[in-house]
Amino acid sequence: MEIWLYISTGLFLGWSLGANHAVNVFGTAVVSRMVRFRTAALVAGIFVVLGAVISGSGAVRTLNELGSVNALAGCFTVALAVGLTVTWMTMAKLPVSTSQAVVGGIIGWNLFTGSPTDMGSLSKILSTWVISPVIAAAFAYGLYKLTVLIVRRAQWHILRLDAYTRIGLIVVGAIASYSLAANNIANVMGMFVPASPFEDIHLTDWFTFSGTHQLLMAGGVAIAVGIYTYGYRVMTTVGDELYKITPVAGLVVVLAESIVLFLFASEGLEKILIDIGLPPIPLVPLSSTQTVIGGVIGVGLARGGGKGINYRVLLKIASGWVTAPIATGLMAFVLLFFVQNVFERKVVHQVTYEISPAVLSRLAAEQIPTEPLQALEGQPFTGSAKFRLALMEQRAWKEKELYKIFTAAELDTLLIDTSKITEAANPVPLTDSQFAALRRLHGRQFIHRWELDETLSGLSEEWKTLEGTENKIRNKELKVVRSDLYKLFRPAPKQKKSQSAG
Repeated sequence: MEIWLYISTGLFLGWSLGANHAVNVFGTAVVSRMVRFRTAALVAGIFVVLGAVISGSGAVRTLNELGSVNALAGCFTVALAVGLTVTWMTMAKLPVSTSQAVVGGIIGWNLFTGSPTDMGSLSKILSTWVISPVIAAAFAYGLYKLTVLIVRRAQWHILRLDAYTRIGLIVVGAIASYSLAANNIANVMGMFVPASPFEDIHLTDWFTFSGTHQLLMAGGVAIAVGIYTYGYRVMTTVGDELYKITPVAGLVVVLAESIVLFLFASEGLEKILIDIGLPPIPLVPLSSTQTVIGGVIGVGLARGGGKGINYRVLLKIASGWVTAPIATGLMAFVLLFFVQNVFERKVVHQVTYEISPAVLSRLAAEQIPTEPLQALEGQPFTGSAKFRLALMEQRAWKEKELYKIFTAAELDTLLIDTSKITEAANPVPLTDSQFAALRRLHGRQFIHRWELDETLSGLSEEWKTLEGTENKIRNKELKVVRSDLYKLFRPAPKQKKSQSAG
């Protein structure tokens, strides 16, 4: 029951996402009166659940690099803060990106726990909040001009044009609904997957409905319920108040949104660009809200130079994009304090840090001043907040420097046991050279993850991270393999002995 209580905030967040993001997939269709809201909600609900179950578990979550919420009560609290913020913005009839709210929640957790924020990942995410609506507007502008040209040359009867448009809106809306869940279900339920209360269901010898997929389906259903129960109010803000949308324009807007989301989410496209020698598009979770509004603006510019756009409403919507992460961060900070101190729940699993000669040597190689750190050498610090306070007493560090120091000094004992690789239910994919290098380290213990990485790199070229854009896919796959090995070689936590009565 306690696990279900924690997961309930994820379901609430799913409902909030559905209520606020229905506009991104069927808003223009409903406001243009080409598709009834109930029909749109039904189609969206079906494809949202399919997207969550089929493709949700493989979503790439750049947001995790900002900070890892490592305790179940912390996940509960951050999800609650995000859900409350999204719900508040929805009731105010303001479109808001769940990803933006999640970013604010994670940063709030970082501030509360003293954990560092990866400024590189944050700047990448922030840049997409500016770039994505601009790209969507450009696509919508060109697509609208092309669509108008095709319609004029085809000279379809008005009834046939309406029929084609109606079908197009439903098809594109279904695709967008699927993509919405596939890309955003991780924000809703991803942090709860390790604590899933569901058991695997073996339907046949060749098909198993795993506990993870059952949890993702629950999140997808929550999104679908949000769309059906509260999605219409936000639809009217984007599609009716911002700009008067026609049926054809509605089709163009959703199509432009789908294209932009695909460009920034497709690993296949990333590989193709790298193979032909072009720089890849960064795979960063985009705000579907911002892309669809960018599409609305693009259509408005194509139709009349932007004269019909209600810039007052646009400014109101943009203010919501700024307010959402700030409000969520503050709310997460306050709620974490109450959950930890009033309800006495562990919102963070404390990590131990220690400055050693090896750590100092590594930081010096990364151009980090090591003289201020020497006073802390040999002192273990349990908890990010204590370690940050000790560091700031020595010097006013930049956040980028703190992130590198935290990463280098974190203690994470790894005991190399190659038998775990061969006995694992899901074996880690290793080449012969990689496995041979690991076998030479059998029985050795490392207290830092980076120490294992450096040692393996010295034993085999296939363990090295290579420079150059052409090696980006390889390095990404290598990072996943290393992460799997950390989990495999990390000793299981000791169980507390129960005290017998008498």
